[in-house]
Amino acid sequence: MEDPGQKLKRVRERLNLRYRDVEDASIQIATRHKSDEFIMALSRLSDIENKGTVPSMYRLYSLCTIYRLDLHEVLEWYGVEMAAQAADAAAIKIDKTHLIGFGNNSLGEAQVPLSLDPGIDTTKTTYLSRVIQRWGKLPLSLLSSMDIKNYRYGFIGSDDWSMYPLLQPDSLVLIDDSQRKIVNTGWNNEFERPIYFFEHRNGYACSWCILTDKTLMLQPHPASMCSPEIFKYPEEIDLIGQVTGVAMRLDQGKRRRART
Repeated sequence: MEDPGQKLKRVRERLNLRYRDVEDASIQIATRHKSDEFIMALSRLSDIENKGTVPSMYRLYSLCTIYRLDLHEVLEWYGVEMAAQAADAAAIKIDKTHLIGFGNNSLGEAQVPLSLDPGIDTTKTTYLSRVIQRWGKLPLSLLSSMDIKNYRYGFIGSDDWSMYPLLQPDSLVLIDDSQRKIVNTGWNNEFERPIYFFEHRNGYACSWCILTDKTLMLQPHPASMCSPEIFKYPEEIDLIGQVTGVAMRLDQGKRRRART
């Protein structure tokens, strides 16, 4: 199998570029960015092509720019798949509730059902795994029509029970950061009451709240047995947005009972 260095060499030769041409071009890039890190010296390029030396992120950027290559594709040559970032992150447990910074990444592909049983009744609850006839890969860039960029995402920490059982620990929440006005009334039940996502001095919180003058009380779900928290608003806590969607597991009951 051809290694990454050999692939880069083949691209350079196809473009009829000499080592000196690549070095000169990289100097132009370094000048534009005011950093010598982008310079691809002759000896280093030779080592990358012939000895398997892994280029720094700056030099890899220079090579991809000069060769007109997609940076993320070349990263895959070196075994770094950006499309796997979300899945890798999901395998790493973090107790604290936190924002997810790569939720809007449109790179890579996703496994999606391409064909469903035509006899499926969408008016009834259905176990989709049994009616999917064919799976396939869809470029995530095609999901841009869903206007995902106007939303942010949060993760409910595995030790955050404040909104249990409405929001389970380890849940993924969708945050509309255009909804940044706190309302104290206007709902008929707990399912209609707005849930907000906040950032404060100790991290993040996802909760109901009550705002009185400049005092904000984070109000947990009564069944959670968690205590309310009080902050000066907006000096001590910042509203990121309102939670408008959630993806979560529904088997946390046993874990909750074991904890208490």
